[in-house]
Parts: sequence; structure tokens; C-alpha cells
Amino acid sequence: MTDAPIRFLLNDTEIVLTEAGSGDTLLDFLRLGRRLTGTKEGCAEGDCGACTVLAGRLHGGALIYEPVNACIRFLAACHGCHIVTIEHLKGPDGGLHPVQRAMVEQHGSQCGFCTPGFVMALYGLWMTNPHPDVVQIETALQGNLCRCTGYEPIVKAALAAGRAGGQMHDALAVERAAIAARLASIPAGADVSRGDDRAVVPADTDALAAALMDQPQATIVAGATDVGLWVTKMMRPISPALFIGHLMKDIEDGAEEIRIGAGVTYSEFAPVIEAHFPEVQDYFLRIGGWQVRNAGTIGGNIANGSPIGETPPLLIALGARIVLRRGDARRELPLEDYFIAYGKQDRAPAEFVETIVIPKKGTALIAAYKLSKRAAADISAVAAGFRIEVAEGVITAARIAFGGMAGTPMRALNAEKALAGQQFARDTFEAAATAVEADFQPLSDFRASQGYRRAIAGNFFRRFWLDHAGLDVPVRLNRAVGE
Repeated sequence: MTDAPIRFLLNDTEIVLTEAGSGDTLLDFLRLGRRLTGTKEGCAEGDCGACTVLAGRLHGGALIYEPVNACIRFLAACHGCHIVTIEHLKGPDGGLHPVQRAMVEQHGSQCGFCTPGFVMALYGLWMTNPHPDVVQIETALQGNLCRCTGYEPIVKAALAAGRAGGQMHDALAVERAAIAARLASIPAGADVSRGDDRAVVPADTDALAAALMDQPQATIVAGATDVGLWVTKMMRPISPALFIGHLMKDIEDGAEEIRIGAGVTYSEFAPVIEAHFPEVQDYFLRIGGWQVRNAGTIGGNIANGSPIGETPPLLIALGARIVLRRGDARRELPLEDYFIAYGKQDRAPAEFVETIVIPKKGTALIAAYKLSKRAAADISAVAAGFRIEVAEGVITAARIAFGGMAGTPMRALNAEKALAGQQFARDTFEAAATAVEADFQPLSDFRASQGYRRAIAGNFFRRFWLDHAGLDVPVRLNRAVGE
């Protein structure tokens, strides 16, 4: 038996696991191991939200609760967390919780299969945003699918729960200090196995570096929004696995650049976007659903080298660099140089992405666009990041990168040349829209054909012009705020 078990709180019970496999999911543990069957399996890929639970973790001394997908969250990633399921909800009088009561009164449930997941997502919103508007509610529910009720009564339930209030009397508020103390008493690391199947939770980044030097073939698991599907859909073994979702969380806001740890999630990165790059907030809120953004990491989205990763195009356009670590040695390189070819990155065995360095935009104009079949919680067919500097009406510099147009995220060098030194004018962007055709030879697949991708890439330049030309031309649908 191991001396470093997986330990976490499940509702009001402490769980101690001395045996577990690297691919054991929280969902299976809840349903099969604990008979907490309110958490449902719908898609097993983090897409439908039926399995939503809350995960509480200490961050900077504060206990933060966020909705996550239990179907792609591995048991080892729960170490040091407080997992809250639908069965734990109750009102101050022991009856229905205000969110549950609102769902009943607003007829927000029909077949009921998806209802626990909706309730848990709305519970997370209710705790953090007591008076949400419709757009904020819809954003919180991006990762939840309902196939029969329709969303209007669910949105009405969220508004009604907000009006009902009662957050200060909620169990997670009343017990927060005690729960935080219990979590703080759990040792930082864990190392468990089932036979030859091993799951390791490094205590810190130094321990991660040492573990990789010892086992460079190990699977690194951060938010598991990608690796989770390797297990649930592809049935791939991932042992030995190193679970690092709790590591590399630092954010340093310097005078000219921002340094973020590779373990920073999309949700944790949101304040940086709001403060320094507000133009791309809408883009970031279209990456996954809320549950995915609470788990997926910026470093993971870079490290796996996917040609349709949604952060690299913008980060490349901004001139980002990454710090790679192997043991105690570190090296830094431009992010665009990390991607070599499809499935191949400039990363040696035992090396991992530790830090992302993002220059501040200064006076540059920036934008990020994506095309997908759904507005949110869907993979991009094409994504793009723009950074364009203009002085006295002339484009002095341009950095533009695309995802989904090649085997890796890549800069559009011909389009950049078509812009640099030219007037900031419609004709200039039309020329760039034509020039970008020479930059890529996109594939046709089930997301988009080659011709469609080419057309979209050109249209992104036209979109950028419309967004920044000061014309009174609407380029997007705006949702009214309110009921």
C-alpha cells in the first residue's frame, strides 16, 4: 500500500484512496463506487454537462468552487479538492435549495436527465454572481445541453434564484472556513497505483520535473479536457500519469509583459484578458463551456500541439514566448517556433511547458476570431489572431496567425506583407484577404471544406476592418440584457 494516498472531500465525507488507476474517472467513482447517481453520464467527453459537479480548491489562500465535468475529471485530479454533488444541495431549512426550487417553480425540467447538471452549473453561478443578467446566465450554461425542455424556463429559473438570494446562508458559505482548513491539512502530493497502472500527483513543480526525468514517457495531465477523451473515447492507456492541474498557477503582471504559469486555466486567465486584452473577451468565452474553461489550461492548449488549439493563434499574434523546463534547465523560444509539424513540437523528452510570456499590446489593435458550428463549446474550423500597429493612418507592423488552416498554428506571412507599410484602409485589407490564400493549403474535413476555410480566412480580414474602421456597421448580434 502506498504512503501517499489520494485524499479529497466528497460532500461531507473525506475520501482516502490507497489504490486507483490513472484512468479512473470521478464520474465512475460517484456512480459505481458511492451510488451518487444524480451525476449523470451523457456524452463522456465534457460536452453535455449532465455530469457537472462543483470542485473546490484552495487558491491563493481562498477556497474557490467551480463547475467541472466529472466524466473527464480523473480521481487523481481530485486530490486536495472538495467535490460537491447534487445530493449535497439543500436549503437552510433542509428542503430544496433556492436553485432547485426555482427550477421547479419555473418548469425548468422535463425528462430530468440533464437537470442535475443544470442545477450544479446554476449553483456555481448563484454563488459567484448573485444578480446575473441573461447573457451571463447563458454563458454559464454554455456547457450544458437540454434536449427537451428548451432553455427559456431554465434561464428564468436562474433569474428567479438570483432574486431569491440566500447565498450567505448556503452550506458552502457557512462551512467554508472549516472546509478550507480540512483541505489545507491534506498533504500536497499523492502516488497511487493499481497493479502496473500508476497515477502521481506531484507536490510541486520541482517534483514534476524530477518525476519526468525519471519517467519521460509519462502522460502529463492538466485539465484533462483533451486527455480525458483519450480514455473515455479512445480507450487509450495513460499510465504512468502525472496530474498537474494544481501546479504553475502564478500570474505576474509586469511593466511590458505578463508571465503566466502553464497551469493557469482559461477561467483564471479571464481577469488578465479583461484588464489587458478586453477586445478578445468574447473569443475566450467561446472556448469550451464554463466547465471546460474551469479545467482546461493555457499551457495544455499549447503543449499538445493541436492545429486547432484556440489560444495559440492569438498568442502567436501577440508575440508570446514560452519557457520549457527539463530538470533544472530552462530555455525560452517564440511560441510560433514550438510548432514544427502536425503532431511534432520542439519539446525534448522530460521537457514541459512551464511559463507563457505575453507582451502587452501597447497601442496595437488586436482581435481574435473563430468559426465553429456552434457559437460556444465547439471546436474551431478556423481561428485567427490579429495584432496590427497603426501610426498616422499607416500600418507599421502586422502579426497574424491562424489555426485550422495547416498542420500547426501558423503565421500568415504573405498577408502580413500585404498590410505592412500600407494605408489603414478597406482596399488594404481586401488585398490581405487575397494574399492569405498563398499562406495556407487547408484540408477538407467534417468541420469545413478547403474552399470554405479559404473564404473564412479572407473574411476575417474584412471583419477586422469593419471592427476597427469606426464605421457604423453592425458585425455581430447583440443580446438584450434582462428577462
